[in-house]
Amino acid sequence: MNEYKIGLISDTHGLLRQEAFDFLKGSDAIIHAGDICDDTTITQLSTIAPVYAVRGNMDFNTTYPASDLRTINGRTFYILHDIEKLDLDPKAAGVEVVIFGHTHRPENFQRDSILFINPGSAGPRRIGRPISLAKLHLKNNRLIPEFIELPF
Repeated sequence: MNEYKIGLISDTHGLLRQEAFDFLKGSDAIIHAGDICDDTTITQLSTIAPVYAVRGNMDFNTTYPASDLRTINGRTFYILHDIEKLDLDPKAAGVEVVIFGHTHRPENFQRDSILFINPGSAGPRRIGRPISLAKLHLKNNRLIPEFIELPF
């Protein structure tokens, strides 16, 4: 039974907590859904696995794309920061999973057989929002999200 793990993180805002780094260890790939704010975060994450990152509304002077359509382990992902700026029809584009951030709220829902995941915010704590991130397990042809809240 082969399993492929994709670490999901967003809204680090220049803070990569050791607990978040440790949770992502063992990932085969990592997706950062924007508001990185410090390239050191991506450098550190890339010591674990290849990182696919997009630009958030707080990422100024960066070369990260605003969105990314990517195939990872045979699955098609669309990555963007703000779901309100979704600029394609995921179903028509053959997307299986949409990864987004921005709201600092972990979310997981399906729409038109597309899985939408927001890992939440792993950066500085915001009042009323958890510090969270996720992993997406690709196992036996299934997509299984796993969320974790970190202490603050």
